[in-house]
Amino acid sequence: MTGDEGDTARARRPLRSDAQRNEDRVLAAAAAAFAREGVAASVKDIAQAAGVGVGTLYRRFPSKELLIAAIYRLEVQRLCEAAPDLAATEPPVDALRTWMERFIDFMATKQGMAEALRVVLTDDSEKLQTRAMLAGAIDHLLTPAGGPSAARPGIEAQDILMALGGISLMAGNEDQRELATRLIDMLLHGIVA
Repeated sequence: MTGDEGDTARARRPLRSDAQRNEDRVLAAAAAAFAREGVAASVKDIAQAAGVGVGTLYRRFPSKELLIAAIYRLEVQRLCEAAPDLAATEPPVDALRTWMERFIDFMATKQGMAEALRVVLTDDSEKLQTRAMLAGAIDHLLTPAGGPSAARPGIEAQDILMALGGISLMAGNEDQRELATRLIDMLLHGIVA
């Protein structure tokens, strides 16, 4: 086994429960720190907030960029996993609105990490996979339980995702949050059949 294969095998192996708890705390503390301070957030302060040593943090995330990428991937996964729950508990339009609001909040917290994410997420296949996951979540919300689509004919999840991206650029920061909600409402009026 080569060094790269060994690294890949280790990366796929589930963590011990204590190590998983440490990682969860590190990711939560880092997400809060990066949202608050951007990439200037101190790794030492993140470790302290998570209740772990800096060595523990660096063993799992050898660079700040890898930590940022891990936060991004985890939050994309959580956002996508929220779609089935929302579809099961809310009417389709309400579920879609709630998910869109969460998407805007997710994007707003990434503003401080935007430059680092551009450097870290250079792999086009990863970008395409992320877009596909997010579009899949939107599709799930548009057609809950395989029923009829809540969207007008010709509306596709990728189009909605692109529109949400535009809203997040125009009004995704905390100062413009009310504008983002108004734009989401306008978008929904254009989507819903």
